[in-house]
Amino acid sequence: MRALLSVSDKRGIVDFARRLVALKWEIVSTGGTAEVLKREGIAVIPIDQVTAFPEMMDGRVKTLHPKVHGGLLARRDNAGDVAAMKQHGITPIDLVAVNLYPFRETVAKPQTTFAQAIEQIDIGGPSMLRSAAKNHTAVIVIVDPEDYSSVIEDLKGGGVGEDKRRALATKVFAHTSAYDAAILAYLVRSQEVLPSTNVQILHQRQSLRYGENPHQRAALYVSDEPGIRDMHQLHGKELSFNNLLDVDAAVMAVAPWQSKDAHAACVIIKHTTPCGIALGRNAADAFARALATDRTSAFGSCVAFNTVVDRAAAEAMRDLFVEVVVAPRVDADALAVFKEKKNLRVVELPKFGDEPTLDFKRVRGGFLVQDRFRYSSVADESQWHVATTRRPTDAQWNDLRFAWAAVGSIKSNAIILVRDEAAIGIGAGQMSRVDASFLAVHKARQQGHDPRGAVLASDAFFPFRDGVDEAAAAGVTAIIQPGGSVKDAEVIAAADEHDLAMILTGMRQFRH
Repeated sequence: MRALLSVSDKRGIVDFARRLVALKWEIVSTGGTAEVLKREGIAVIPIDQVTAFPEMMDGRVKTLHPKVHGGLLARRDNAGDVAAMKQHGITPIDLVAVNLYPFRETVAKPQTTFAQAIEQIDIGGPSMLRSAAKNHTAVIVIVDPEDYSSVIEDLKGGGVGEDKRRALATKVFAHTSAYDAAILAYLVRSQEVLPSTNVQILHQRQSLRYGENPHQRAALYVSDEPGIRDMHQLHGKELSFNNLLDVDAAVMAVAPWQSKDAHAACVIIKHTTPCGIALGRNAADAFARALATDRTSAFGSCVAFNTVVDRAAAEAMRDLFVEVVVAPRVDADALAVFKEKKNLRVVELPKFGDEPTLDFKRVRGGFLVQDRFRYSSVADESQWHVATTRRPTDAQWNDLRFAWAAVGSIKSNAIILVRDEAAIGIGAGQMSRVDASFLAVHKARQQGHDPRGAVLASDAFFPFRDGVDEAAAAGVTAIIQPGGSVKDAEVIAAADEHDLAMILTGMRQFRH
């Protein structure tokens, strides 16, 4: 029996080869793999001895040869194939263990050049894998080092069964599909237009008890991009489908304050939209101020931070029922406090850069694809202008900046009232903007906040002056909004009538 071993990931390959030799298999190998096996005293037939043709072009050409692919593709029960092997001196290959050049790992490094990336596109490896997987009834094909031991045990027990061979072949096609998708994603990354074919490979990270409701099956699938795949759960029961939606919304909500010099930020998420958001001197202070936004809605929430959660912050959260806490890091003392609640899920999720990646929204039978929202794209103050006679004070400017950063994470139509860099009222997901303004004021008063003197942010333009009138009646003193309505002049005139300051940013922040 003949095995061909050619691996980039050399975990376990020496032990695997040694155990194959003990079972009377002969080993064919290539390049670096052959050198590793030889150093360990394992007899190896070099690939150029099989092909009678030298490896060439820095190893680019070594396995693309009929002596290799004929040995992989030949059907052992087909008389014509068997005759062809005999005529051309082709020896059957009965097992292939191949894994591919580390393309994804290479392009993940910021310093990688285009030329270096291209060199990591494996040609011979996928060809051998696909040939072997196509002929898996005759050829055992292994792409994952984790499968070495079970294959050896099957061989010792009499052979690898049909079901196992098919499962290994299935894993191969999943692997090569993901590999090709990574190459496509890299090549189109810098293009100005969205690709005509969009291939996304998602790996099941975990099954979930159920989806949004108990009668719906569910699982978490992740891509190779930074995101939920990098999440690390430190404590608590399994994250649910709805928990994961809230975690994603929470990370988006604190993203505007990811810079090193940013204040501590805390957001309290309920049903994927903030019900509390604030800056503070530290994590505990930011949490206390965010909780004050709406203590009622915070029950059963997801609480996220942009900074390390320490014991003081954990202590501050003792009396609130929370589903999930998410932060870049949770220190040991804080974790000890959180562990007093056995069901509380505690998650670490690193901060992410502002790289332009794609965002997907599901529709029935397809996906809508867009550039991922980045706060930096709407935060350019050189594009903002004061549209009213009254200009904001320095204190109002600070609050307006905070309000504009916060409102983008609230479901549209979105209105937020802010004082001292903390939300005091949020109107989210309303069908009209005047209702969102009314709701923000109502929520503020309901929680004991006086909206007089607060500033207001709107995620999109006011289509009519009624939203401004509603805010002015509550005592709001300054507004920040995108502008762009055909009735901008009337909206600005209303702000002037009420002696409000109004900033137009020129960019909206819809979140559907």
